[in-house]
Amino acid sequence: MKLISWNVNGIRAAVRKGLVQFIIKAKPDIMAVQEVKSDYFDMPSELSEEGYRCFINPAKKKGYSGTLIFSRIPGISVTNGIGDNRFDDEGRLQIADAGDIYFVNAYFPNSQRDLARLGFKTDFNRLFLELMVELQEKKPVIACGDFNVAHTELDIARPRENEGTHGFTKEERESFNSFIEAGLVDTFRIFTKEGGHYSWWSNMNNARKKNIGWRIDYFIASLSLVPRITSSTILEDVMGSDHAPIQLIVT
Repeated sequence: MKLISWNVNGIRAAVRKGLVQFIIKAKPDIMAVQEVKSDYFDMPSELSEEGYRCFINPAKKKGYSGTLIFSRIPGISVTNGIGDNRFDDEGRLQIADAGDIYFVNAYFPNSQRDLARLGFKTDFNRLFLELMVELQEKKPVIACGDFNVAHTELDIARPRENEGTHGFTKEERESFNSFIEAGLVDTFRIFTKEGGHYSWWSNMNNARKKNIGWRIDYFIASLSLVPRITSSTILEDVMGSDHAPIQLIVT
């Protein structure tokens, strides 16, 4: 099973930049999309012909946030929401029942430059962890998305300069660490131990070309699934957003 996650920074812009062609070429069984910025999506016939269905979870505010799942797994069912209107009104989470696993697509809040939304973010993280624990009692879970945090100094090009800034605060990093302590695994680190690999770059100062980035997009999975995971990578060369897509292969 091939799984892909991508913050596309606007689904309509992503389609103009080749999203449909990317999906057809990559052939993921499930593709999770974050920051849809649309309240609807007309499924292109090319994707329907490839067997994909689309499940969208839009924000109430137009042009903001939102998540979406493409799937070609027969019988998959998707529910939207984490159970709190503060976050569900922003379309931040989807749960897919994909047979022997749960698949969760999440777009974590940005704590903002002035950290005005830090408490909002850590509240979401707490509810997300409660959900993961609840789901894991039933069957293994794979969760993915834009977590809007660099977990360790290996996950950010300039840790010293960014210490305490949004996305690299002590609170956000500790909150992510609570997922690991609960038995979820950062799958990328199973295969890649060194730094220098990022999934988001600022649009300023040629940051992507210089590889001055942050790894803030993750696939995390139940510990019991680790023997089935054969690859977890960042598709760094795929353009079309300020984020790169990430990919997980599970047997």
